[in-house]
Amino acid sequence: MSSPAPGFPGPSLPGSSLNAARRARELAETRGLVVDVLVVGLGATGAGAALDAASRGLSVAAIDACDLAFGTSRWSSKMIHGGLRYLARGQVGVARESAVERGVLLARTAPHLVRAAPYLLPLTPRVSRSAAATVMAGYRLGDGLRAAAGTPRALLPGPARVSARRALELAAPLAPDGLRGALLSWDGRLSDDARLVVALARTAAAHGARILTRCRALALAGDGAEVRDELTGDVFTIRARATVNATGVWAAGLDPGIPLRPSRGTHLVLRPEILPGLRAGLHVPIPGEGNRFALVLPQHDGRVYVGLTDEPVDGPVPDVPEAPEEDVAFLLGVLNSVLAAEIRREDVAGAFAGLRPLLGGGGRGGDGGRTADLSRRHALLTSPGGVVTVVGGKLTTYRRMAEDAVDLAVRLRGLPAGASRTARLPLVGYLPPGTAVRGRLAARYGAEAAAVRSLAAGDPALAEPLPTGVTGAELVWAVRHEGALDAGDLLDRRTRIGLVPEDRAAAMPAALAALEHGTA
Repeated sequence: MSSPAPGFPGPSLPGSSLNAARRARELAETRGLVVDVLVVGLGATGAGAALDAASRGLSVAAIDACDLAFGTSRWSSKMIHGGLRYLARGQVGVARESAVERGVLLARTAPHLVRAAPYLLPLTPRVSRSAAATVMAGYRLGDGLRAAAGTPRALLPGPARVSARRALELAAPLAPDGLRGALLSWDGRLSDDARLVVALARTAAAHGARILTRCRALALAGDGAEVRDELTGDVFTIRARATVNATGVWAAGLDPGIPLRPSRGTHLVLRPEILPGLRAGLHVPIPGEGNRFALVLPQHDGRVYVGLTDEPVDGPVPDVPEAPEEDVAFLLGVLNSVLAAEIRREDVAGAFAGLRPLLGGGGRGGDGGRTADLSRRHALLTSPGGVVTVVGGKLTTYRRMAEDAVDLAVRLRGLPAGASRTARLPLVGYLPPGTAVRGRLAARYGAEAAAVRSLAAGDPALAEPLPTGVTGAELVWAVRHEGALDAGDLLDRRTRIGLVPEDRAAAMPAALAALEHGTA
């Protein structure tokens, strides 16, 4: 494991650094061990399961065929929400669980990564007064869930109706004609979903978990897995007392008996200048849908995401799904229904799509019909060979999903472990709620911002800004402490520069230089 240079602050949590040297060492160690728990998949749920098990004192190996947050966990809307949509569908249990888990992140485990963000629902002529009243009633029910979950009002303000003038102050691109105001609501927002996964994996590592990326599971059993090192091609076995399959939408590839119905969610990426003056997110009603909205989401880097679709996906599950043109056209149509100036196809700088691992086909928690109508409740399945698989759910409830999966594995295998600790376990970079966050680095790195800043202070070349304001110092930090092994890790997951192809190309030389600098 690399250490910080003399005079430079290091990670906020001792033992949390992930890098190529640590991977090589721990991969070699794992071949001679029988670990208590093997976790397959290092998205939010898998990294959460690794942390949950390790923090209970169990020995853990956690593997992924690619990188941290390579799959679904980097393609979300970055929202940590209270499940208002599920209330509208009568899924009270899912909504309550979402509200509880949102409060955990906001108040106890990751307030440096999750904060309250405002959203406006513009009251245009297309939104009737009765529809507006129904939505506001739903917002108030959601606020009741906030209170029931114990989340302080100071961390998550309540809903309100605002005037047309105030709506335009918060969202200048809205069309003023016919605008009679807006409904203002608040919900949790991540600075970056992939960074949450990195924080989970690093916190798990600090508790002793072996985090092994580029290790593909070829076959699973209740007592371990056959694994291929994707860097060398070497095939070997990891032995374990319990195995947890947390590969999400790819879970059925390791257990064909799992009845998944993947759903595609597409987002557009707009540059900052396309929607100037957007200070709040937008909920834009989708025509013909009673309780579905498109989301317009300003990001910390100035870009704006517009999402999202909910379309079934048939056939093989791709490693990196593509955003089809029909999704792009659909989202632009909904967005333009509330704007003063039309956004055109050429204004879209990038697009991304993620796949939701929804449980269907009559499986527990699933049902027929559209994927948009399937329950977001997670489910635990046990194979005849004893593999515990966790599927369904959503980003907000990753921690509960992980806890439930480890609970089941512990019970089935008789492992000596106490109750889960993760509802009160701060993640790497933790800052107490209410801490003043000044600057882009603090919003992304929390307590580690000063350490990242010191790298740039020590080498002026690392202070030069790249697209979205990222610096070379952040890339070097990612190589030394966040497990980045190649340029894709740096540009597509540790930062989100790669969401816009032109920005990715411009930043590639800096990424390659950081890989050399970070391992020197």
